[in-house]
Amino acid sequence: MKTEFSAVSSAAGSDLSSTSRERADALVLLAAVSGIYVGLQLLSNVASLKIGVLFGLAVDMGTFCYPLTFTFRDLAHRVLGKRGVTGLVFTSFGVNLFASGYLALCAMAPGEVPDAADAFSQVFSPMWRLVAASLAAMLLSELADTQVYHMVRIRTARHSWLRVLLSNAVSIPIDNLVFSIGAFAWALSWSVVWEIFLFNLAVKAAVGVIGIPLIYLIPRKIDRI
Repeated sequence: MKTEFSAVSSAAGSDLSSTSRERADALVLLAAVSGIYVGLQLLSNVASLKIGVLFGLAVDMGTFCYPLTFTFRDLAHRVLGKRGVTGLVFTSFGVNLFASGYLALCAMAPGEVPDAADAFSQVFSPMWRLVAASLAAMLLSELADTQVYHMVRIRTARHSWLRVLLSNAVSIPIDNLVFSIGAFAWALSWSVVWEIFLFNLAVKAAVGVIGIPLIYLIPRKIDRI
C-alpha cells in the first residue's frame, strides 16, 4: 500500500514539476518576446529621424528595424493571446510616448558643450511629430493585425504561416500609409514622401515574409487564442 501511495505521489510530483517547467518556459518566452518587441519599436523610431538614400530612393533608416516588430508581435500572439497582445501594443505606445517626451526635455536643457547641445536638439526636437505618426500607425495597424490574426486563428488552429501572411497583408499597408504621410508630409516634398512609402512597403513586405518561419519558435502546446 505504501509502495502504491509512493508511486502515485511520485507521479503527481512529476506532473507538477513538468507543469512548473512549462510555465517557467512560457514566462521566459513572454519576457523575451515582449522586451524585444518594445525595444525594436523604440529603436526604429529613433533611427527614423535620419532620412537616408539607398538605391537612389529616400528612406527613413528605421525601415530596416521596424519590420522585425511584425515577427515578434506574431510570436507574442501565440504566447499572450489576443487580449495580451492588445495590452503589449498599448505598453509599447506608452514607452515610446515617454521616450519622446524625455528626449524633448533633454533637447531643451542647456548643454555644457554648446555645439553638442545644438546638434542633439536638431536631431531629437523633431521626434514629437515622428513619434506621433509612428504611434498612430502602430496602433491602427497593430490592432487591425490582431483582429485579422485571430479571425484566422479561430477558424483554423493549423497553418500558422497563413495567419501571419494575411494579418501582415492588412497591417503593413495601413502602417506604411499612416506613418509616411503623418511623419513627412509637408515637411518633405511629396516625391520624397512617395519614395519613402514605396521603399518602406517593399522592405516591410519582404521582412514580413522572410520572418514567417520564426513563428514556429513558439511551441504549439502554448499557442493561445
